[in-house]
Amino acid sequence: MSAQEIIDKSYQHFLNDLKQRVATARYQAARSVNMELVLLYHHVGKEILKSQQEHGWGAKVIDQLSYDLRAAFPEMKGFSPRNLKYMRKFAQEYPEVEFVQEVLAQLSWYHHATLLDKISDRENRLFYIKKALEHGWSRNVMVHQIESGLHERQGKAITNFKEKLPQSQSDLAHSLLKDPYLFDFLSIGEETQEREVERALIQHMEKFLLELGAGFAFVGRQYHLEVGEQDFYIDLLFYHLKLRCFVVIELKDHDFKPEYTGKMNFYLSAVDDLVKHTHDQPSIGLILCKSKNNVLAEYALRDMAKPIGLAQYQLSRALPEKLNTALPSIEVLEAELSKNIS
Repeated sequence: MSAQEIIDKSYQHFLNDLKQRVATARYQAARSVNMELVLLYHHVGKEILKSQQEHGWGAKVIDQLSYDLRAAFPEMKGFSPRNLKYMRKFAQEYPEVEFVQEVLAQLSWYHHATLLDKISDRENRLFYIKKALEHGWSRNVMVHQIESGLHERQGKAITNFKEKLPQSQSDLAHSLLKDPYLFDFLSIGEETQEREVERALIQHMEKFLLELGAGFAFVGRQYHLEVGEQDFYIDLLFYHLKLRCFVVIELKDHDFKPEYTGKMNFYLSAVDDLVKHTHDQPSIGLILCKSKNNVLAEYALRDMAKPIGLAQYQLSRALPEKLNTALPSIEVLEAELSKNIS
């Protein structure tokens, strides 16, 4: 290697290190700006509530306060009457300052304004706050999850995980599955056959993974297994990074039948023997049907040897078009603040 090549290589390492440092600093700065903003808005909301209670001020004080604050701080865009009402509601819904500092300030003000708009029940709101923090949802992704009724579907699949998996894994696995799964982003008819649904899901993998939830990694479609010199093909094979196991998904375009569990049990045995690595946890199965009888499903799972979940899928609800999961830059954050809360 020539001296020039060594210099070029050293400079590239130097540049990459600096770029990483700048990117980290920008991320931390954006988080810091956001946390201070949320804490400020909570304080303003708390003071509005306190003053209205002490002095009996009516709703019109919001308009006057908006005018005076904007006059005093013309460079700040967050003091519109509408946003001041959000601040008051925010402080009313979350009076615990410690909780705001430690938890709520980790999400953007856009998240909180959206949650106050769309969800009246505090417990349901806390569900989405927890999930947004856990998975790093953007506001748009969170809106999708709210509109798809995630809190009503999460952990609702019928499973035998409690009997077939260690508790530490069974609780997590059960909480990850939904019922029903919503696949309307496919834009296909209700009478579409399972192979067409399967093909369409692969073509819309990003949205399919969003519906499955965090941690799923796609392994293959029509995944080939050879057992007893015969060929078998799994509809969809995934690996879950948190569960550390393979997830076999079988699609059925009609009502659930008990014999589906026997076939899934066979597939899971084959995957555990032929595909699973030594350090992987036992594979789990998910059967997705157009409809199911819950009593029949519970009976069918009762004596299965392998961990299996059952859920329905629907082709009847739409997903939002834009799903931006990237953390915004400081410039984008400031631009969005000016645009959305003025």
